[in-house]
Amino acid sequence: MVAFLVAGCTSDAGKSVVVAGLCRALRRRGYRVAPFKAQNMSNNSVVTPDGGEIGRAQALQAVACELEPSTLFNPILLKPGSDKTSQLVVHGQAQGDVSAASYIEHRIYLREVAAQALRDLEADYDIVVCEGAGSPAEINLRETDIANFGLAAAAQLPVYVVGDIDRGGVLAHFFGTYHIVDAADRALIRGFVVNKFRGDQSILDPGLAELENRTGVPTVAVLPYIHGLWVDAEDSLQAQVGATIGPQRPALGTQRLRIAAVRLPRISNTTDVEALACEPGVSVTWTVDPDYIAEADVVVLPGSKATVSDLAWLRRQGIADVIVERAAAGRHVVGFCGGFQMMCQHITDPVEAHTDEPIAGLGIFDADIVFSPTKTLIRHADTGAYEVHHGQVVRSAETVWIDNDCVRGNLFGTHIHGMMENDAFRRAWLRDCAAALGKTGFVVSETTSFATERLNQLETIADVIEAHWDIDGLLADLQQQ
Repeated sequence: MVAFLVAGCTSDAGKSVVVAGLCRALRRRGYRVAPFKAQNMSNNSVVTPDGGEIGRAQALQAVACELEPSTLFNPILLKPGSDKTSQLVVHGQAQGDVSAASYIEHRIYLREVAAQALRDLEADYDIVVCEGAGSPAEINLRETDIANFGLAAAAQLPVYVVGDIDRGGVLAHFFGTYHIVDAADRALIRGFVVNKFRGDQSILDPGLAELENRTGVPTVAVLPYIHGLWVDAEDSLQAQVGATIGPQRPALGTQRLRIAAVRLPRISNTTDVEALACEPGVSVTWTVDPDYIAEADVVVLPGSKATVSDLAWLRRQGIADVIVERAAAGRHVVGFCGGFQMMCQHITDPVEAHTDEPIAGLGIFDADIVFSPTKTLIRHADTGAYEVHHGQVVRSAETVWIDNDCVRGNLFGTHIHGMMENDAFRRAWLRDCAAALGKTGFVVSETTSFATERLNQLETIADVIEAHWDIDGLLADLQQQ
């Protein structure tokens, strides 16, 4: 068994994508490989077959390894509910909220949780590809670190540091990361990986040579920018306002569907809209523009880790009024999880909003939501869809849409994530939307497979890594550990 750590100079440097590609490349070579992220901070999560909750990126990496998601792959998950507190999830189960200061009190216990999970994986797999969290250069956090050099030092893992050259300053990022950490951590760095490179590498090479001269660390790979990549988002950094989601394929007919996905501040589980975006002729855009939301064919209110807070934000932005007007006119609105909760009459949330007083929702559905301290974690084995929510429907006068949720005309709400990943369900829903909109020129594809699209993305990443990283050399280096 061998294990190694892929760290990043910054958040969103591409660690998750690189790990997914490495996992796929190694699996294609016949290795039993598993992903691992000791601690993740993300509101994009999935439910594992055993009823736990892990980060979405590790679930995607599991797909790359041809494995079902497991809480071993991400034993510690932090789900930010505000700028100061996060829900702590350990072994897939919520343990309450922590602040940055109080989290430190858990460090000894959590360090052992992470170490034991890695040991368990090491016992069952040929290779474990570990992913760091944030940046390993945050020396103010080194004493309590369990995901970057804290993990690498404890398990004596070789470290490869990824930098995003598309942002600029990547050489300084590598140099600074190397020199700001202490000597023992520095000795674990085995290589730098340039990510998202565009242009003529011969122009970059002298800088890489000088970087190695100054640090003694080689650049082991220069990975090109992959155009059209839209793998599952690790966190909200990838859900940028104005960004168009998915491959943007040409319409099969003469008309398109325009979907406005509201970019909530505490957005979670964005893959519901990503599944819609894989369809030809469907344009999905993250937006906070009330006018765009008013004009779109369909509006999606996605999940939220802070339903009451994000609802107040909707009102301040003027978006709430637009959505209510759409609903009154019978125009398409669909809410997933927190977005669905916002569409109800009243929300009582002593768990995340810390109030026992009912809060007025958008009033689109004649239904009430009450948050329970016990989180619902359900994976629907027949479809692969899942539920992860504290809010419960305690009263509803509406017709049931999928499972104890709501539908009225062109208004839809559900606590279930992942239904749009079901090809037959998604096609039927889009076909019904187009018919209700009178868009007879919109044609639904009968062949698009979301699972195949996702796997093709992983294959593309693996192909790029195989072409630009000496995997045989990497494996030989790891075998010497």
